[in-house]
Parts: sequence; C-alpha cells; structure tokens
Amino acid sequence: MHFGFQTVTEEERREKIYQVFENVAKKYDVMNDSMTLGIHRVWKDILVHKMNPCPGTLLLDVAGGTGDIAFRFINYVRSVRQRQLQRKLKHHQNLSWQEIFESYQKDEFNSLGDSQVVVCDINREMLKVGKQKAEHLGYSEGLSWVLGNAEELPFDDDKFDVYTIAFGIRNVTRIDLALQEAYRVLKPGGRFLCLEFSHVSNPLLSRLYDLYSFQVIPVLGEVIAGDWRSYQYLVESIRQFPPQEELKVMIEDAGFFKVDYENLNFGIVAIHSGFKL
Repeated sequence: MHFGFQTVTEEERREKIYQVFENVAKKYDVMNDSMTLGIHRVWKDILVHKMNPCPGTLLLDVAGGTGDIAFRFINYVRSVRQRQLQRKLKHHQNLSWQEIFESYQKDEFNSLGDSQVVVCDINREMLKVGKQKAEHLGYSEGLSWVLGNAEELPFDDDKFDVYTIAFGIRNVTRIDLALQEAYRVLKPGGRFLCLEFSHVSNPLLSRLYDLYSFQVIPVLGEVIAGDWRSYQYLVESIRQFPPQEELKVMIEDAGFFKVDYENLNFGIVAIHSGFKL
C-alpha cells in the first residue's frame, strides 16, 4: 500500500488519508481553484454533461462531500425540466393565462421531476462543508447526505441509475472493492462515471506538469491552507494512481461493460465510463 510515495499498511493509509481531508476540508474549494486555475469547474461540468441526466434520475455521488457534482446535477435536471415545460406549453397554444400559470406553479413544486442525488463521503468534515454550501446556495430539494465508505457502501443492491466519483477513487484504500461496490448498487442499465487525475500523454507537457505539481502545489497548500504535507500527498498520489488503460481493465474486472475513457487536457484528467448490463 502507498500513501503518496510512502509504503504503509492498509489501516495506516486509511487513517492518513482521512486526516488529509479532515485538515483540508475548509479550504478544499479554494485550493481546487488555485491548483487547477479554476479548470476543475470545467472538468466537472463536462462530467455532468456526459452523464446527461433526465428527470427522475437517481444519482449516487461518492466522495462528493463538498457537493460540486450534486449541485451541477440539480442545475442540469432543472434546466431539462424547464425546457420540457416550455415545449409542452408551445404545443398548447390555446391555453388560458390561468392554465399556463398553474402549469408553472406545478412545475415549481417538482422542478427535479423526482430526481434525487445522494452524496456519500467517508469524511464528516467534508460533508459538513458540503451541507453548509448547500444551505448557503439554496439547494435542499432532492439532495441528501450520507456518511459512508466507498469500499462498503450503506445502500441496497440495484438502487441507483448513475454512480459518480470525482477526484475520489484515487484516495480509496482498495480501488477494486470500491468498483465492486459501485457495480453492486447500480441498477441493471446503470452507469458508472469516474473523473480523476490521470497520466499525461505529451512528454513536454508531462515535464512541465511535474514541475508545477511538485514545486508549486505544496507551496500553495502551505500559503492558502497552512498545510504543505497534505498537498504533497495529493500530488504524489496522482503519480501512484493507475494509468488510463490499467484503470479501464480494473473497471471491466468489476463487471462493467462498454468501458471507455476520455482524456481531458492531454490526460491531466480522464473521465472513465462503464455500464452495468
């Protein structure tokens, strides 16, 4: 087992990673913006657009404590619902003002079309930050928060339509167990989506990326979050993470079909996708 470049036991790794996210939770969003120059927001948008959820979708977002994927999912489904309502009203040109008003009122009460997102995270501090953000931004409908371990999810079999994990699978102790659990909780026909830092294909960019990662990111961690070591670990953990083809095989071994991946920014991150058939 590795914790960054250190060799540790499974239990030591689990405890150390928990402590990392306990330490960085309050500054997690600010650090993400600083480390990626805000590009992480675009990557997360691409993930949700790739998901393309329709009203009624039940999403499980694992290791999603700060709510970034959950809030995007809610916004996306609301937008789809709004377009559906507009199309419906266009097809009924003879409706009275009262009927149009009532349609909008009814839609207001069910803006997600029974969609729900469950955010599951192992870290209480991360969940706390996410809940505070949700309250501040006005998200409450169709959103719930669950303390749970990706390797032993507290959910029934065949429950969710979509499973997402964004920048989280790198930090689980046993990736194979997390993938098996993802497969178990998805309904037949359900989709697995993973957004994660990966391996850069361009040699020149790879050298520049290494320079930035090891020389700049830990310094940002110290300046912004007062925590050099946690961000040194995060950089090292990216280098220890399986490359795209290797992770693809692991996802297939967990039982998923039609597994593929899309590199973003030359492989700095990749989105892996698979289906439970």
